[in-house]
Amino acid sequence: MFIPELLAVLSISAATGLRLALPLLLIGLLSGDQLWSTVPILANIPQVLVVTVLMIWSLLELTISKDRVNRRFLQSAELFMSPFVGTIAGLAIARIVNVDDSLMLVLLAATGGVLAFVIQMVQVGWLYRFHSPPMWVIFLEDALCICLAFFAFDAPEQGGLIALFLLWLAIRSSIIWRQWQQKR
Repeated sequence: MFIPELLAVLSISAATGLRLALPLLLIGLLSGDQLWSTVPILANIPQVLVVTVLMIWSLLELTISKDRVNRRFLQSAELFMSPFVGTIAGLAIARIVNVDDSLMLVLLAATGGVLAFVIQMVQVGWLYRFHSPPMWVIFLEDALCICLAFFAFDAPEQGGLIALFLLWLAIRSSIIWRQWQQKR
């Protein structure tokens, strides 16, 4: 069946919704000898450049996200890139778990892009609604991102369930925002 593959894609897509570069870096490092050969765009770029850019970007995500002003800029920029990165990461995981059907690859990649965008959009919404989340929430996002990336490889069922829970939280957040807007 294709349920474990779907759950693995949901897991990595949720991770890219939280942070963009860190899951891509972990995909390359955890995929063994292949590195980024299964990742559509990154396979055509020299490996040293990919590692360097993803390392720098990951460090920026992990450090800049702690400052309120820089976090707004970072998340606004990442909001526009999240569907593309989610699609690339979803497609990479689908190829790693040996999904061969081209229609299935397209559906999994699209699902990954949409989920990453929704989660990133909710993060931006909460940032602008409450100005800045507590520091422990930001560290929790970092840890959850890393866990979801590992789960995509080792425990796709658990990672997929966490991703579905994050999707439920996103839907619940939109309901809360709508009620808040109607009261104003």
